[in-house]
Amino acid sequence: MLTQTANGDSRLSFWLRVREFAVPPSVIETATDRRQAGDWAGACAAAGVDIDLDLRSVARTYGRELAAQVRADLRHLAPDLLRWHMPRIAPDGLLRPGVTIALARYDGAGRDGPGPVHLVVRTPPAWADAGQRISLALWDGSRFEASVCRHPRPRSDRRYRLDLHRHLWDTRRTNELRIRSGADRPPTVGDPVIHSDLPGMLPQVRGCAVDRWAAEAGILLHAEERPTGAVSVRLGARQRLALDLVADRNGAAPPALRIRAATDGGTSALPVLPDAATWRLPDLDLLRAGLIEAEQLHPLVASALVPGHRPAGPPRTPDRAGGPRLVECRGARHRIGLINGVLAALDHDPAELRGEELLAALTGTPLPCLQAIDQAHRHPECLDDVRARLDHGDTAGALAVVEALLGPDALLRDGALRDELEAATQRRITYGLFRAGLIGPGPAPSHLDRRRPRDHRTHPRHVTSR
Repeated sequence: MLTQTANGDSRLSFWLRVREFAVPPSVIETATDRRQAGDWAGACAAAGVDIDLDLRSVARTYGRELAAQVRADLRHLAPDLLRWHMPRIAPDGLLRPGVTIALARYDGAGRDGPGPVHLVVRTPPAWADAGQRISLALWDGSRFEASVCRHPRPRSDRRYRLDLHRHLWDTRRTNELRIRSGADRPPTVGDPVIHSDLPGMLPQVRGCAVDRWAAEAGILLHAEERPTGAVSVRLGARQRLALDLVADRNGAAPPALRIRAATDGGTSALPVLPDAATWRLPDLDLLRAGLIEAEQLHPLVASALVPGHRPAGPPRTPDRAGGPRLVECRGARHRIGLINGVLAALDHDPAELRGEELLAALTGTPLPCLQAIDQAHRHPECLDDVRARLDHGDTAGALAVVEALLGPDALLRDGALRDELEAATQRRITYGLFRAGLIGPGPAPSHLDRRRPRDHRTHPRHVTSR
């Protein structure tokens, strides 16, 4: 589950930033309250999940029994926890675009026979991923549903599947996270592993959950109704292995794992080890490295990884405006702060300020206090913070940071800050058009696509391996 980067430090830095911005505490709190009140649809709305299914239609199409199973899963779905564990890509930690992920499989209820029906979650393509919203739907293999027709990859991805990892989204199974992540044992202790074909190779791949591969391969083979056999694992764009589960001859010891190099085309027919089982849990690595505290994790993750942990208090919120800020102004320290909902110079009388503003309009040099206010409007120090929140869909958090800096009644001036907010609005419009089927497939028109160059992800699979 870890993004593969040049070294371990950058990998941990990547996930540390994701955990800071990707799922805001306010989203977790609101979604949890609604879920615990029985409002699963409200919890999804709070977590930025669009619902593309109707339980009455499900009952009419597939029968009441399957509809009851879907309803039970939805009532125990923690959409904020699902968002926490969704696959992400470098460099900004955004959701992997254009992917369909299976959450649950319901057998014996296909539209044209006894084929399976899947509860899936989908991410939009990169050009329409504003707000980082995801959608929840049922899929039975049909290519004619509206939500399927406008999605680039409607089929459930074999690599990014969570139906074998319900502990990452189902509140009935979250206690399994400690065992499935390997947090219940020291990092040096693992399942029997044989890798005579690849001596010294695996230690070079940081973040691999090698000690869990044998157990996870067994779970995968059991789900595929194969008692023994081989599975493939992808470590990167051009690095694949084949894992053979070798049973003990006497039956006394657990199966061992024989790891061999994958031959060209030799692993395409093999079951694929899910990405969630290939990599160690990022939160576990962050905890062990001392880079994050349990209070900074999702509460359900913290309670599983740190037994006995209880939330210390209310979730974190963006810092609100504090006291006035000091500015060196003509040999003295002056204050700028919020007055009547706007950022203003506190140590200059109104007449002096009007004269200085007129001077600035005539291309003169204004007071340092007014320069600091202008800088805060156009390119504030918190711009990277605001940009990160907007990128991850936390519009409310971004606006809270802006209001704390400039005041709720401020009129934004031309500059980088205003450009970021306007671009975020335009991208949300693009997403709405995508959801309505009024745009795509293909890149968005230039007048709607205001994405910064660094956000173009032409080949996202080349930059990450969550």
